Amino acid sequence: MTIEVWAPRAERVRLRRPGAPDVELSRDAGWWRGEVALAPGDEYGFVLGDSDDLRPDPRSRRQPRGVHGPSAWVDLDAFAWTDAAWTGRPLAGGLIYELHVGTFTPEGTLDAAATRLDHLTDLGVTHVELLPVNGFNGTHNWGYDGVLWYTVQEEYGGPSAYQRFVDAAHAAGIAVLQDVVYNHLGPSGNYLPEFGPYLRDGQSTTWGSSIDLDQPEVRAYILENALSWMRDFHVDGLRLDAVHALHESPGSPVHILRELSERTDALSTHLGRPLTLIAESDLNDPVMILPRESGGHGLTAQWSDDWHHAVHVALTGETDGYYADFAALEAVPKTWSQGFFHDGTLSSFRGRPHGVPIPDEVPSSRLVTFAQDHDQIGNRAAGDRLSATLSTDRLAVAAVLTLTAPGTPMLFMGEEWGASTPWQFFTSHPEPELAEATARGRKAEFAQMGWDESLVPDPNDPATFDRSRLDWSERDSGDHGRLLDLYRRLAGLRRAVPDLTDPRRPSRGATSAEAIGGRVYELERGDARVLVNLSEVPWRVSLGSGESVWLSTREVEQDGDTVVVPVDAAVIVGPSSVVKALWAQAPTR
Repeated sequence: MTIEVWAPRAERVRLRRPGAPDVELSRDAGWWRGEVALAPGDEYGFVLGDSDDLRPDPRSRRQPRGVHGPSAWVDLDAFAWTDAAWTGRPLAGGLIYELHVGTFTPEGTLDAAATRLDHLTDLGVTHVELLPVNGFNGTHNWGYDGVLWYTVQEEYGGPSAYQRFVDAAHAAGIAVLQDVVYNHLGPSGNYLPEFGPYLRDGQSTTWGSSIDLDQPEVRAYILENALSWMRDFHVDGLRLDAVHALHESPGSPVHILRELSERTDALSTHLGRPLTLIAESDLNDPVMILPRESGGHGLTAQWSDDWHHAVHVALTGETDGYYADFAALEAVPKTWSQGFFHDGTLSSFRGRPHGVPIPDEVPSSRLVTFAQDHDQIGNRAAGDRLSATLSTDRLAVAAVLTLTAPGTPMLFMGEEWGASTPWQFFTSHPEPELAEATARGRKAEFAQMGWDESLVPDPNDPATFDRSRLDWSERDSGDHGRLLDLYRRLAGLRRAVPDLTDPRRPSRGATSAEAIGGRVYELERGDARVLVNLSEVPWRVSLGSGESVWLSTREVEQDGDTVVVPVDAAVIVGPSSVVKALWAQAPTR
C-alpha cells in the first residue's frame, strides 16, 4: 500500500515499524510517500529529519499506547455494519441527548454506553451527541484537549468500539452526532507543528494557538476529518465546537464552514440520509444557519446560549457575570419568541452591542435549546448541576421549559432524573508541571470572577473524575424517578402534538409579569399554552373556550374556566380535544 504524510517542514521522513528496517519516503511538494505493507494492528510512526524520535501519524486511526506512542494501522472497512436500512433522522422535531463516554457509565466505554441505549429510546431521544472522543494525553479528559483528531481514545474502546456503538444506536433508531474541535489543539502530544504549518503565528484562541486555515492542506485535514466521521464511521452529523474561534483571512475565497456545509450536503445526497451540522457560536449571528443561497454558511443549527441564560436566571435568580442582562423581565419571552436575547442590544458583560436578529423565516428548529449542558455545568467552580440547588419542583419546571420551547431541545446526561452527581472539570495530565499549571490556572480564573477558590476541585485529582460519573442506582428512586417519568411524558406529548414541534416561530409570542416573590410566564406554541409560576403565590389563569389541562408538574385546582397554577409549577393547557386523544392527565406529584 502507499502511505503518505504532509510534512513540508521536514527535510527527510522515514516510516518506522518495530522489528523492521526504516522505509525512506519520497518527497513531492510537501507530501512524503512510500510503499509499505501494513496489516491491521501493525504499529508504525514517522521519523522526521535527523531526529530519532518516533511521531504518530497525523491521520492515525488508533493510538494503543497513547498520543506519544506509535500509531496502529486500522482497516475501517473490515467492520460488518448492520445498518444498511438506516435512513437517518432529521434534526427538526428531534430530541438531543449530550453525553460524555467516560462518565456516562461506571465502565466509561463505548460498549458500556451502548447497553444504555434502551434508556434513551424510552426517554424519547432521537439524537445522541458524544463529547469529543479523539485522542488526548492521559486516561480521562473532557475531550476538548485532543491532539489526534482522526483517532478514538483507547480507553473508550478505540475505533472498533466506536463502530459498534454507532451500529447499535442505529439499530435502536437513534442518530449519532459527534462533537469535534477544530479551533485549537491540546497542550500535550501535539506534534503537528513539526510536520507543517498547522498553527497560525501570532494569533491564538482562549485555549491555545489558532489553527492556520489559510493553509490549503490544513483546511483539507479538517474537512477530510469531518467527512470521515460521517462516511467511515456512519455518524449522522457533527457538533462544531466554538466556531467563533476559527480564524481565516478576510480574503479567503470561501469560509470553511460554508465549504464544510457544501461537502456535507453532497455526502448526504450520496448516502441518501440526512447529515447534520450544529455550530457552537457565541456570536449570536444567524449567518451560521442561513441558507447558502442567502449568504449564510448553511449549517443545520446552532446552540442558543441565550435560551440557557434566560432560563437559568429565571429558575435560580443568579445574576452574576454574563447572567446579569438576563435578569430583565423580557428575557424568557424574548428568547422564546425571537431566538436571541442579544440581537443588537447592549451586552453589559461584553461592554458593547451584541448579536444580530434572526429573520422571521428561519425555522425555530435551527436553534438547539437547553437548560443544562456540559459547559454551563462544568465551567462552574464546583461543577454543580441545577439539582444541587433547586427543588424537585423547580427541576420539573426546567423540564417543561426545555421540552416545550421553540427550538430543538437538548438534555445533558443525567438531567432527566435530576442526577445528584456533579459534572466537574477533570484532566489526567501525566506531566506534573502541566497538571499543576492547569489546577493553578483554574483557581485563578474563578478567583478573578469572585468565586471562592476552595470550591474549585483539582482537575487532575482522580476523585474529581470519579465524582463526575453518573450514579445509575438513583435513577428510578423517589424524586429522581418521578422527574424521569415527567421527562418521558413531556417527550411523548411533544411527539404527539404538532404545535410542540412546529418549526415556525410562535405567532402569538410570550409574556411575563412580576408577581409576589418572583415572576409568572405565559408562553405559547400554536394552540398550546405553557403557564409557569416562579412566584411565591398561586396564580389564577383563565382558560379559553374548549381549553383544558394537558399536563402539570404539580396537582392543580380548576374552578370553572379558571386554573390555579401552584407555586413553582408549570401547567400546559390547550384544546380539550387534543388531551382526550392523548391520555388522562395524572399529576406528577
